[in-house]
Amino acid sequence: MPLDPYAWIDKSLDTLHRADWYRSVKSLEGMAGPVVRLDGQEVINFASNDYLGLASDPRLAAAAIEAIQTYGTGSTGSRLLSGHRPLHEKLESAIAALKQTEDALVFSSGYLANIGTISALVGPRDLVLSDQYNHSSLKNGARMSGATLVDYAHCSLSALAQQLQDQRHRYRRCLILTDSVFSMDGDLCPLPKILDLAEQFDSMVLVDEAHATGVLGSRGAGCVEHFGCSGRPLVQVGTLSKALGSLGGYVAGTASLIDFLRNRAPSWIYTTGLTPADTAAALKAIEIVQSEPEMRSHLWSHVDYLRQQLNCLWEATPNAPLPVRQLPSESPILCIEVQDAATVIQAGRQLRDLGLFVSPVRPPTSPTSRLRITLMASHVRSHLDQLVLGLKKTLLMP
Repeated sequence: MPLDPYAWIDKSLDTLHRADWYRSVKSLEGMAGPVVRLDGQEVINFASNDYLGLASDPRLAAAAIEAIQTYGTGSTGSRLLSGHRPLHEKLESAIAALKQTEDALVFSSGYLANIGTISALVGPRDLVLSDQYNHSSLKNGARMSGATLVDYAHCSLSALAQQLQDQRHRYRRCLILTDSVFSMDGDLCPLPKILDLAEQFDSMVLVDEAHATGVLGSRGAGCVEHFGCSGRPLVQVGTLSKALGSLGGYVAGTASLIDFLRNRAPSWIYTTGLTPADTAAALKAIEIVQSEPEMRSHLWSHVDYLRQQLNCLWEATPNAPLPVRQLPSESPILCIEVQDAATVIQAGRQLRDLGLFVSPVRPPTSPTSRLRITLMASHVRSHLDQLVLGLKKTLLMP
């Protein structure tokens, strides 16, 4: 019998199952929101990145429908060929105004924005220093560029400074990569100090605002605004698919940077332009973010309340049967670390049986196993109370 060159795939899948690393999709029915139907069961949704609840906002839907009626369902080609529409320019101008930069460029996804921008900015003669907990798209963009990629310890300014001291002089260019909000932990990068080090060592900085855009900052512009770093030299990348309730990614920065990327970023040049519907929905979302700051205030009131309730819960049950630890967070992402993958999978199932949809996250997505809780402005207080009760039953009761 001839050998099967694909036999290794089944063996690899079996390994994933045995390590509790296997993943499968879950079907969500109906409209996005704080309460959804998951595989036919109604559950309170604590697994969404729709922080402001805009993915189901009828104003975004109306904008998308109007764009379809005007431009059709698809962009039909890359922006440099036949895919450019006036809506794209309007959205890019709106992003630049929100981020207080000279210009912006919209990609068809946040992942494409990261890999295209990084691979355009650096090459084989360059150095990339990356926070060890950065998103996959940042790390893969660095690998695709051919630059030397070195991780530094998570949010460690001393580790970053040491790498710059030891290695910067050996390379033509240096690019420092960091998420602003780390999506699997909820903590923030020390952006002002990173920018200080970059200035000292003649290095570029790219910050991924995927989980900060619309959420942080007095105007919802993200961590750059939150830390008072608007106007400092850096590259801002983000997504339109989380708090902005649409799809796509963006880069914001100087006019020369954006002009350069239009000519050198392969994931923009060779990809069909963002659809008219997604473009119009994102444009409407940015308008709402700026005109209705109360959405953001409502979200942060939920964050404060849940933190307070969880602190009370841990204090009331110091001798829990399962070892758990709440990870530090300064965002609407709250994570509860548990001992291993099997435990977090079981906890996720038990919470779902109680009508709570919470993501059980495991390696390699995160360094340790944890329940990842995300809050939305559209949650109500009773949703949070049910979550606290569910966590008590699942993690703290024998």
